[in-house]
Amino acid sequence: MAYAEKRTGRGGKVYYRACFQRPDRKAQGYVVDADGKAVRYPTKTTAKKAAEKAEAEAFEEAKKGRYVSPEQQVAAGQVTFAKFAEDWLKQQDLASSTMQNYRRSLAHLLPTFGQHPVRNISTEMVADWEREQKAQFEVSSVRTYRSLLHLILADAVDAGLAEKNAAERRRGRGRRHGRSRNRTPEKKITSMLGALLIAERASLLSGRDDEFVATIVKAYTGMRWGEIVGLERQFARPDSRAFTIEWQLYELDSGELERCPPKDDSYRTLDSPDWLSLLVGAHMARNPPEACACHGNRYVFTGRGAGGQRQPGPTLRQVAEAAGVSTGTVSNVLNRPDRVAERTRVRVEKTIAELGFVRQAGPAREAAHWRRSGHATWIFTPAATGWYPKKAPQDARPVPVTAEPWPGVPVRGRGAAARAEACWLPIKDRLTRHGLRHGHRTAMEELGTPKVLMDERMGHLDGSVSARYAHVTDAMRAELMEGLTMLWLQSLDERLALAPRSAVPVLDRLLQERGASR
Repeated sequence: MAYAEKRTGRGGKVYYRACFQRPDRKAQGYVVDADGKAVRYPTKTTAKKAAEKAEAEAFEEAKKGRYVSPEQQVAAGQVTFAKFAEDWLKQQDLASSTMQNYRRSLAHLLPTFGQHPVRNISTEMVADWEREQKAQFEVSSVRTYRSLLHLILADAVDAGLAEKNAAERRRGRGRRHGRSRNRTPEKKITSMLGALLIAERASLLSGRDDEFVATIVKAYTGMRWGEIVGLERQFARPDSRAFTIEWQLYELDSGELERCPPKDDSYRTLDSPDWLSLLVGAHMARNPPEACACHGNRYVFTGRGAGGQRQPGPTLRQVAEAAGVSTGTVSNVLNRPDRVAERTRVRVEKTIAELGFVRQAGPAREAAHWRRSGHATWIFTPAATGWYPKKAPQDARPVPVTAEPWPGVPVRGRGAAARAEACWLPIKDRLTRHGLRHGHRTAMEELGTPKVLMDERMGHLDGSVSARYAHVTDAMRAELMEGLTMLWLQSLDERLALAPRSAVPVLDRLLQERGASR
């Protein structure tokens, strides 16, 4: 039963405590403040009303199974944000990519909020943190970090660790109005001729067909990068005239490629024009299937670079650092010792013996899969922009190429820039691989493709009522395939106008066939 308890403080000052019966009946309940101390009320009436309210709320929470005793509330109030976030993350059961993104965002939250008790985090702290983050990072990134902070603090409120969500912000409060606050750089796209030229350059950079065929597939299907890397041969049969998206390979920060469902469970079947199915089928025929060691599956495309297991021990770079020379000097000592000064050669050989350096035995084999950064940095971006990225000790530099055959073959090795006769012009600056997916959607818009078919092809979900009543028909699919074929033949004609032949064998055959049919 709720009542007001009369008490006398220092100096004989009278005050009242709000007492009530706790649902657990373990002890008499008191209305307490944030520090767990009983609130002192000046009058009996106010104390009794507070007690009645607290008792009613306590029993209501008990009915819902959410009652937290005052002792538990005080103890919970001391839980730091770092501790709660750690426990909160363990309770999540989400895709590996989402969990990885949560951990990345937490790295921006913990330095500021980690050691503070959850209940002490204020709106002022959040506002100050947000301003500091915006001064260092993109607005879109900071928005992602704050969304995670809001989500964690919302669960902290439900757990009784805080009275309110300090990251919650009423719509329009504390922000400038207008669309300018959400402006971000527009995603760059290119034409189908641009996609063809980038595919040709990518193949010249890698020296293989995989990069050419994969770039064309991405431009004409709109697949996500992980879906292309994870495209298994059983889901790309030429006779089916379609690609089935069942899996993707997602690269985690640890370097592991995880085989997982496509993003947002966007399982789908992508219709393929006849010419694209023949292109992929011929590529698979030229490259006999071999199961990768990491997943045991056979994939349409393989990676580039040495993929074998290296022997344990110091690396060539570690030998160079210990000897105080460049990696090229160490390589010359191992392969062409006559090119190295006697004094330097002796020092390097001594370092090799001291560190126990062992050369990797056996020929390197191609990697089972592309690596996200390696392909984007050294294949796609140089092909699209004509520039290699900055990598110490070298600054960003144009791709050195020969003058013939057009568009020029990359020159490699020492002194490549001096031996080169030309360099590539940009096809589309700041274009990314995902930009080809945007370009595919834009091409479908230009072809007048119905939205329901575009959403199906892109793996997007439209929850509107109009989408519920719209359906994809065979006529829609056939018209889209005709349109994509028209764009492909047009891009080949435009490429033929630039040069009749190509140093890329697969493209050279296509150009000769197209030229003979005209």
